[in-house]
Amino acid sequence: MSSQPHTVLPWVVRRTRLPLLSLRCADCRSESATTGDGRFRVNANGKLLDVWLLVRCTSCDRTGKLSVHERAPVRSLDPAELRGYRDNDPELVASRLLDPLLARRNRFTLDWTGAWRLDTPPEWHGEPWPVQVEVAFADPVPVRPERLIAQGLGLSRTEALRRIKCGIPLRRPTSTGFTFTVMPAG
Repeated sequence: MSSQPHTVLPWVVRRTRLPLLSLRCADCRSESATTGDGRFRVNANGKLLDVWLLVRCTSCDRTGKLSVHERAPVRSLDPAELRGYRDNDPELVASRLLDPLLARRNRFTLDWTGAWRLDTPPEWHGEPWPVQVEVAFADPVPVRPERLIAQGLGLSRTEALRRIKCGIPLRRPTSTGFTFTVMPAG
């Protein structure tokens, strides 16, 4: 590491759409489903509610349900949350879909391929070396840092790994911010 001051550049990872679900379709056995526009179904049985998030197979358009609440007493739900289910609030759809407990209970994983983008400052290659980069996540998108860094620098993963110094494991997905230093080529 150099004792000279670093130029600090901000990178931000943003979600561009909801991720696809890796979930087997009962009809066509496809492994991919989507929430589409994001819709809930609420069913009342006396003072108990069932709430499902509707998903659609990307191959055959079959609709399925992910259980959000089962036999929940009406009074146990926040009125604003209940209104969000009724109005199909997009933010509520996203928060429920990204909830790891919902994924575990309904046995699906999220496929983030093509569902995020990396915002980097325009031309920065004229900055003095070394350059420090701070990566922030606007949304909890799990990304392998080595792939993110290679994409942001426009280098192969091997070259990116050779030129950076980082204090976190680079081959394990993360969705929390981190910092790394880019060293000059050569």
